[in-house]
Amino acid sequence: MQFLFYSLFAAAIVAADQLTKYLTVANIELYQDVPFLPGLLQLTYVQNTGAAFSSFEGQQWLFALIFVVFTGLILWEYFKKPMPFTRFERWCIAAIYGGGLGNMIDRIRLGYVVDMIETTFIDFPVFNVADCFITCGCIALMVHLIFFNKDFWKDETRHGTDR
Repeated sequence: MQFLFYSLFAAAIVAADQLTKYLTVANIELYQDVPFLPGLLQLTYVQNTGAAFSSFEGQQWLFALIFVVFTGLILWEYFKKPMPFTRFERWCIAAIYGGGLGNMIDRIRLGYVVDMIETTFIDFPVFNVADCFITCGCIALMVHLIFFNKDFWKDETRHGTDR
């Protein structure tokens, strides 16, 4: 039953991501800057064929391969070989997956990812809602695994789970 909730959370992330991308494409011209939070953020429509800082540009097959492997690992871990992830950690994994799926939909449908959030207070790549969930999910997962789920790192607990 928990898997259903994680899946619905990931689906909600995909829906929010795709809606913001749709609104961006419909209302902002390519490379146009629209003030959003002056001094912090602006909206800038960018078509990204790579990852952050344009790394791996044009390597759509690599992103697809990583996503397929990640999907397989999640399903295998959850249903075949559960690991001692806490519920919070599973929510983090669902956030990462939802963000990844949102970007993968763009890559398959458009051949690039629609990015629109640009920081104005620091030089940083333009990103999107999916990227926010991927990044925050990864950070929260790593912090929780390192500082709060010490049992995860013990070999004898690898066969248990807290779904």
